[in-house]
Amino acid sequence: MKPASLMPAGIPIGIASLAAFATAMVGGTITDLGPWYDSLIKPGFTPPRPVFPIAWTTIFALCAIAGVAAWRAARSSRTSDTVIGLFALNGFLNILWSLLFFRMQRPDWAFWELCLLWLSIATLIVYCGRISRLSAVLLLPYIAWVTVAGALNWEIVRLNAPFG
Repeated sequence: MKPASLMPAGIPIGIASLAAFATAMVGGTITDLGPWYDSLIKPGFTPPRPVFPIAWTTIFALCAIAGVAAWRAARSSRTSDTVIGLFALNGFLNILWSLLFFRMQRPDWAFWELCLLWLSIATLIVYCGRISRLSAVLLLPYIAWVTVAGALNWEIVRLNAPFG
């Protein structure tokens, strides 16, 4: 692979945009806000439904920009490969949460998986922050949102258990 500084800017931007879009689409396809979800008792601090797609669209856009910024700032192919790997793992964990919560209807399992997702975001912030301060800052809304999602997930488990 060419060093990041020699590659046309459009290539990593296009790849990051496609990866973010694909993650969002797969997660969105798995998410089912049907009768099961509607029947769950939700905490009073649950945001209104329209907030979720706005928040996730913003987060995925910021993640794509953060990924490109960190990748382009990487000084070695090993570092850029690690950035790509960390973002890929994070995307997988993001989709897995939707699968566990909505498709398998296991908010209890989803909560513990969300803890791994949160750790993957924290790892991205720390690792990318060493390469690009901008990248780390762009990921802060993501960890904030997932922290709120974790509190929501925990309360849904507490209010509705047992599952399975």
